Amino acid sequence: MSMPEPASKPGTSTANVPQGQPRAAPSVIERVFRLREHETDVRTEILAGITTFLTMAYIIFVNPSILGDAGMPKDAVFVATCVAAAIGTLIMGFYANYPIAMAPGMGLNAYFAYTVVKGMGFPWEAALGAVFISGCLFLLVTLFRVREMIVNGIPHSIRVAITAGIGLFLAIVALKNAGIVAASPATLVTIGDLHQPSAVLAIIGFFVIVALDHLRVKGAILIGILLTTLLSFAFAGNTFHGVFSAPPSLSPTLFKLDISAALSIGIINVVLVFFLVELFDATGTLMGVANRAGLLKAGKMDRLNKALMADSTAIMAGSFLGTSSTTAYIESASGVQAGGRTGLTAVTVAVLFLAALFIAPLAGTVPAYATAPALLYVSCLMLRELLEIDWNDVTEVVPAVMTALGMPFTYSVANGVAFGFISYAVLKLLTGRARGVPVMVWIIAAVFIFKFYYLPGH
Repeated sequence: MSMPEPASKPGTSTANVPQGQPRAAPSVIERVFRLREHETDVRTEILAGITTFLTMAYIIFVNPSILGDAGMPKDAVFVATCVAAAIGTLIMGFYANYPIAMAPGMGLNAYFAYTVVKGMGFPWEAALGAVFISGCLFLLVTLFRVREMIVNGIPHSIRVAITAGIGLFLAIVALKNAGIVAASPATLVTIGDLHQPSAVLAIIGFFVIVALDHLRVKGAILIGILLTTLLSFAFAGNTFHGVFSAPPSLSPTLFKLDISAALSIGIINVVLVFFLVELFDATGTLMGVANRAGLLKAGKMDRLNKALMADSTAIMAGSFLGTSSTTAYIESASGVQAGGRTGLTAVTVAVLFLAALFIAPLAGTVPAYATAPALLYVSCLMLRELLEIDWNDVTEVVPAVMTALGMPFTYSVANGVAFGFISYAVLKLLTGRARGVPVMVWIIAAVFIFKFYYLPGH
């Protein structure tokens, strides 16, 4: 549908202004967010912000649960999650003026907890240091506009497969937390005990989330988490600790990052994975949401670098506070669907994250099997990225599939990314198509080969 000409926009035409009578000065909100230019108003933006918050509020329950598995204090992570989300989203709203919310990223938190800390054995303080370094790298490539060169140099098939692979990785984590799959010495994995209340409640929660989301119920994921938690009191022996309280102390995680440990040779590949996933996840989400909002011009975002600056700054702030990498949230599309077009939507989300600080006791009563359905549903949605692959070209298909399958089957996002880049370079070389491979692919493939052969165990 064609957009109306600027002169016909309500509130922007000067045709009805009497001669000699000055126009009313625009309000502060109008000057900052340019609402009339985007054909929106304060009420619409605030409602859009509430919608976005409801669709992504699950992160305040899920993130402490995941990072808690890495030995981090859950209460402090809860505060860090809310504050980091608020900081990043405020910067996005005021500086970049986009209706895009930010929070610790799903997948990145799982990689942080289950691969870097539990799998590789690094202290969580060192992992936070790696997050900080990756944020610094992200900031540098944004400031010097190297981002375009890197993104343009990475094959599209690998880019979308990283997202799909993280989805598969989240799926196995979710199924494990729910008790639906379990370890087996004979077959590596097998079905869990489905008679356990945790498995039954997780299954119920999953179907509720999917059904509600299909019916376009706002906050479907959050409703599913809360319903599963409520049922856990009756059927799984959960205990209630209240709803409201003063925010827990942030001191157990505040400024606890260990940058010197993160600079050790064994964690360099971790920094690389954080950086690559942050880069592609942020760029893809920003472009996708902006496109849905009709904010792209000639296929590009006018203020993409400002948005990425918000992203990188939030990553570094989150590492200081005590949480894994912060990134743009695809759930922002729900707010866009509700009419959000400016940074006022984002600012509304940020305010709600700060308000959420006062429900820490409620967050503490949410068991891992109550957040598992949310993880599983998010993973299902992430797999649709595989549709973007050219399935007629095996030199594109195989590296993409190797990327996606490598993550859950090696329980490592890093290994999946490595398999993808290495197989892409090798297959293009063997099929006589090496000239068409971007230089960046050869560089990253070489880095990962070095990692496998000279950094054993990591």
